[in-house]
Amino acid sequence: MSYRSRYRISGNEMRIFVFVTFLLVTSLLPLISFDGYKIVRHTTSHLGSQGAPFAWVMNITFVLLGFTAILVTWRTKIWYHRVWGGVFGISLCFTGLFRHAPLVDGITTIVWQDTWHSIFATTTGIGFTLLAAGHTMMSRRGAQRWVALIMTTVAIVIPIAMFGIPEIMGLLQRVMFISAFWWLFFYMKPPSELSV
Repeated sequence: MSYRSRYRISGNEMRIFVFVTFLLVTSLLPLISFDGYKIVRHTTSHLGSQGAPFAWVMNITFVLLGFTAILVTWRTKIWYHRVWGGVFGISLCFTGLFRHAPLVDGITTIVWQDTWHSIFATTTGIGFTLLAAGHTMMSRRGAQRWVALIMTTVAIVIPIAMFGIPEIMGLLQRVMFISAFWWLFFYMKPPSELSV
């Protein structure tokens, strides 16, 4: 066995690594982020915001998630999944490159960064919603269709709830992200008859 093949990471191992990294970063980084950060109230974007301690850790995690989403959806060999998975993944990468406005006192806001962060956060949500909705329509197997429908509903309802109940938006966003990435990385099985 060659050195290269011995240390090659499989697609499943990569998905597990990225998913666990996301769970660890969003659970542990709040402990060393800015004073007053609360998991229930503050989002993952706040962890990566301008001036937040160790913001780069959260932002690299966004890029890892986005890159993995692109790979997962590209491997489906279904152009619908590739396009909307690509929109989702690329947008998520850019939410990590452009930072949310600061929540730390004394930090001057770089307005254009916050604006682009908001734009890409929005297109991330749109991309995922259309990916899940399309998967719902394409899937003929019952469980695949119903779980995709649940994910579509989650992707629509939770962002609305986050605006309506800002006191728990951090908790709501984590529920949405954990369920979305679990579905995309480990559960979603595209219909093989539609692959190119």
